[in-house]
Amino acid sequence: MRYDAINNFIDEITDYDGFRPESGPDGKLPDVKGLARESDAELYALALYIYSLKPPPNPNRFEALAAKGKIVFEREGCNGCHTPPLYTNNMITPATGFKVPEEDRKKYQILDISVGTDPFLATKTRRGTGYYKVPSLKGVWYRGPFEHNGSVATLEDWFDPRRLRDDYVPTGYLGFGVQTRAIKGHEFGLKLTVEDKAALIAFLKTL
Repeated sequence: MRYDAINNFIDEITDYDGFRPESGPDGKLPDVKGLARESDAELYALALYIYSLKPPPNPNRFEALAAKGKIVFEREGCNGCHTPPLYTNNMITPATGFKVPEEDRKKYQILDISVGTDPFLATKTRRGTGYYKVPSLKGVWYRGPFEHNGSVATLEDWFDPRRLRDDYVPTGYLGFGVQTRAIKGHEFGLKLTVEDKAALIAFLKTL
């Protein structure tokens, strides 16, 4: 409800030191006094609808390879951040370069470890808070592409150490005029053996 209220009203009230993106071609600003977000009743109805949605049936069975992958998942400490049964600890992590304000430590559940993913969306955009939330791995089998801007198409690509290289060709989002770029951060799992990676991916696809 809160997210919808902010996103459907933020354009009209955004002000960059006097510059309003929503101003018309004549330079005049819109009349924000008459604008209003959806009612609480409408937002609540939207929330109920979203909660009513069910994921598609998972075609990936928990078989021998996935069972081995569960052991890899636990051995490598993945469950510290992606904690069962939701496969997230619901904490937020600071983006690279963001200094956590002391007052935030009193208000939020902060995992004071940066995994090194691209900080742009968290620190250089108007919706950026300086943090990323630890994502749930539930349904990860159908939720690609991955990373915050969808740079990586598959789990196999995510665990490919070549993505850290500047000459890497992203399998998901490229960016305007971009041919190659590194997909840095979250290096956990990149040094696993081929067999362990296959087992871990098989397990993740069953969640």
